[in-house]
Amino acid sequence: MFAIIPKFNILVLDYRYRRDDSLELNDIEASNRFNIDTTGLVCCWPSEEVLAFYCINRSDMFRSKRVLELGAGYGLAGLVIAASANAGEVVISDGNPQQNISINAETFGQTKVKPMTLHWDQEQASDMLNSFDIIVASDCTFFKQFHQSLARTVKSLLKHSETSQAIFLSPKRGDSLNKFLDIIKEYDLCYELIENYDPTVWNLHRSYVAGDDTSWPNYNEEHCYPLLVRITFGHFV
Repeated sequence: MFAIIPKFNILVLDYRYRRDDSLELNDIEASNRFNIDTTGLVCCWPSEEVLAFYCINRSDMFRSKRVLELGAGYGLAGLVIAASANAGEVVISDGNPQQNISINAETFGQTKVKPMTLHWDQEQASDMLNSFDIIVASDCTFFKQFHQSLARTVKSLLKHSETSQAIFLSPKRGDSLNKFLDIIKEYDLCYELIENYDPTVWNLHRSYVAGDDTSWPNYNEEHCYPLLVRITFGHFV
């Protein structure tokens, strides 16, 4: 795993996992009923750690903004934004219920934070349409069958503004990320793909690849290193 979360020495979050061998019955029911993935409930994946690190180091970009985390799983990135960035509102969404918000409420200050059960293949409530300044997501492009609904969700919920953007951190995972980027273009959205977006993350990645750091012996660049994708309605300068 990217061992960078301990560097968050300015805040403390209570972050509860389920047992490794345990999924609740309602998780399986939701997965079958709404065609959603439950891997976000298995553990906190490396891309989520990196997304949280990226956001806390750029907290000013979220100030007074309405922020949505998609496919949040345990919601680490959304919790970090809520606790560190003075955002106006943070909505932490997943296909399964979010359980880490209430136990961290005292760390959020004036930021409104709420959970939301959000299924990408369903019509979204009218008060959510084009209402979020920033959308964040980590490792949500793995399953190709969700690409269309994920792109549609981003387009329908992201505010039509020159400053609004979606920030995805996703490994290549074969051709999965590239397939998703093709879908993004089909929805008339623009994207920027960045490999080296943070010096700390990049140096860790290079040390894993070179074998200088052996703490992650089965490190595979295509499956482990998340690339940064910035998605907007307009063109990048």
